[in-house]
Amino acid sequence: MAAAPTAYPPANWAQRKEVVFLSILLHDVKELDLKIEANKIHFSGKSEGKQYNADLELFAEIDPENSKYVVKDRLIDLTLQKKDTTAAFWPRLLKASGKAGWLKTDFGRWKDEDDEEDAPAAGGGGDGADFQQMMQQMGGMGGMGGMGGMGGMGGALRRFS
Repeated sequence: MAAAPTAYPPANWAQRKEVVFLSILLHDVKELDLKIEANKIHFSGKSEGKQYNADLELFAEIDPENSKYVVKDRLIDLTLQKKDTTAAFWPRLLKASGKAGWLKTDFGRWKDEDDEEDAPAAGGGGDGADFQQMMQQMGGMGGMGGMGGMGGMGGALRRFS
């Protein structure tokens, strides 16, 4: 019997001055094999009965000792520490140029190089901390103005026949 076909996992990436974010977008990964090296990421795993493999040669070196990953139900989230934090932003994630159909930009986490100086020092890791802080500062949303207690709605469930 032939081996099951393999595929690249769908993924998103973004970067900041000091780190690269890589999210592997697979549900409930089984048989996970993930290795982070200075210039390469190796991923292998099964999701929904399909085998996925990827050997990613990175555009520039990272610091594997200070890089980390978290396995979640719907994705694997990697935070890769750049080795040279004084260098310009990477023009792409992979060393090879060209379009990789399985890899997309994560605009929710993306910061342009010139925006990086204006960013707050903490809370920008895509974990919702900035949004949560904003909500706390607002003191709660209350309700929509002019809606009051929604009078006239009645408390009983009515059936239409």
